[in-house]
Amino acid sequence: MLGDRMPAKVLAVRLIPRVDESLRERFKLDSSAHSLGLITCDSDDVGYTALDEATKKASVFVAYAQSMYAGAANANTALAGEFLGILAGPSPDEVESGLAAAIHMIEHDASFYSANEDDSVVYYAHCISRTGTYLSAQCGIPAGSPLAYLIAPPLESIYAMDKALKAAQVRLVEFYGPPSPTNFGGGLLTGSQSDCRAACEAFARAVIDVAGNPLDYSVY
Repeated sequence: MLGDRMPAKVLAVRLIPRVDESLRERFKLDSSAHSLGLITCDSDDVGYTALDEATKKASVFVAYAQSMYAGAANANTALAGEFLGILAGPSPDEVESGLAAAIHMIEHDASFYSANEDDSVVYYAHCISRTGTYLSAQCGIPAGSPLAYLIAPPLESIYAMDKALKAAQVRLVEFYGPPSPTNFGGGLLTGSQSDCRAACEAFARAVIDVAGNPLDYSVY
């Protein structure tokens, strides 16, 4: 139904206490990183948000993060989902703490929402009060900055992004032109925390408007 939370699901998790040197070279890990944490879930944008959260809760960094093509509904195996993330850290304990933070974010916090009654159109409008090291680096902004993470289907993402940018004092720091690997689009906006929240609200309203009136292109 309209406004329903569409929770993401963690599909598989593993901890590598001491990574092999060959993998260390492939992931270009520095000498301080000895352990890896691997996680898959059925929502890539929730996964990226969760990895950023992990960098705030533990001494870890993101060694790898990638969306799977075509989305979770078309995953080639039961546990592949839509996203693979890998955290690296100095010890198994730190990586385990990072994984726990990521899992909690995926299962209890960040989420897509339904834009219509039959849940056939969904959107992601998540306000991050302060970024961790991962998303900060992706956006070229200081760690601890507020961020509006906005994702929707192709047409909706462009229309709603315009509404979000006009609704608040925010600037576009990352743009995901549709189609993404999962056939969505969107971007990341930064500003004050209140402005990021206002941008998220405007984005959500715009996606809901398109979902409810897909062929109405009148100016109003």
